[in-house]
Amino acid sequence: MVIQTKTNDYKIGDDLEKSFNIKRIYFASDKFNITNQASIELEKIVVVMNENPTLKIAIRSHTDCSKSVKYNLVLSEKRAKATLNWLVNRGINKSRLTSKGYGQSRLLNSCDCITIKKSGCTEVQHQENRRSEFIITSL
Repeated sequence: MVIQTKTNDYKIGDDLEKSFNIKRIYFASDKFNITNQASIELEKIVVVMNENPTLKIAIRSHTDCSKSVKYNLVLSEKRAKATLNWLVNRGINKSRLTSKGYGQSRLLNSCDCITIKKSGCTEVQHQENRRSEFIITSL
């Protein structure tokens, strides 16, 4: 696995996806466990952070809108903490990480559920919203 770990082409506020080609990680519906596919991307973050010892990131986790607003906020917090804990368990100092769950408040598409029951979106569209993103907060 080849990762561009050092670059001058990033700044505070950038997403690791843009700066280092590290993809967002995704979660199954109503779950917060780290999948095997997510582990691949998180391993890349470990490499980048080890090569850039002053880099700090914010983990921003999200849900789709298939449950209540309150439920989704709690679920997104669990996703954020699971992501943070995975990185800490791989040796990243917790002081370099923050995590926050945003629930369904930052959907990437038009899959806003008018009611809890139906949004008219496909499962693939909802999956786009069940994610953690990684934002640079300090260099």
